[in-house]
Amino acid sequence: MKRYALIGHPLGHSLSPEIHRRLFALEGLDADYALLDIPPEELASRADTLRELAAFNVTIPHKRAVIPLLDSLGDAARLFGAVNAVHNADGRLVGDNTDCGGFLRALGAHGVAIAGDICVLGAGGVGRMFALECARQGARVTVAVRESGRERASELAREAREKLGAELSVRGIDALDGRFSLLINGTPVGMYPNTDACPVPPALLDGVDTVFDCVYNPSETLLLRHARERGVKAVGGMDMLVWQAAIAHEVWHGTRFSDRAVGRIVEEMAAYLLLKEQTP
Repeated sequence: MKRYALIGHPLGHSLSPEIHRRLFALEGLDADYALLDIPPEELASRADTLRELAAFNVTIPHKRAVIPLLDSLGDAARLFGAVNAVHNADGRLVGDNTDCGGFLRALGAHGVAIAGDICVLGAGGVGRMFALECARQGARVTVAVRESGRERASELAREAREKLGAELSVRGIDALDGRFSLLINGTPVGMYPNTDACPVPPALLDGVDTVFDCVYNPSETLLLRHARERGVKAVGGMDMLVWQAAIAHEVWHGTRFSDRAVGRIVEEMAAYLLLKEQTP
């Protein structure tokens, strides 16, 4: 039986084993998927353990720190400077980034294109990825941040200019207005247990065509609820979470999953998460 894992710290309760087990079942593969909680100071010393795995996923805080332990990187991992999926290619560890692909496939499954004026909330790790990918595809990108994130957003704007020749606009969230084809929440605002928080005033959504929220717990955030109440198309983070896992399998095994198959897993995981929230 081949062994797979998720590495990170702290892992707590992760949905990854449930998602990957469903994907393995679709592939007809007999595989084991474990959680490996590795503190940052122990990562380098666990390199041999990682090489014993057929493949593994990577989450916070190792997405950048794992890179020196790898033999090569895929194009997306090089562009974003972060790795979330690694496969063992005949003894060589190859790092990939399927987060961005998961984001794109999640939107594509809902018929949402990366085009026009797009607003990305937040300039941290995931917000940075959203902004760079949207700019790479030719969209006009506004990065909206709190005052504490101004410096990071300015650095992101410089990175987009240097890497892509793209100009990003930096705005304060409190001063945000105008029309956007897509508004992306790349912040943890609204994440469990702070489910009564919303990153923008609901009235702002009246000028938005589609909302994407990277938060997957809860599966319907307050931001998504406000969007749906206004008739705005809304896509949640559970779609991206499952799609990035599916793309990892595509990289690892050459499998191609249909929108319908992944959509069923998204629904199953949303129900699974809701059940866990209701269980004392």
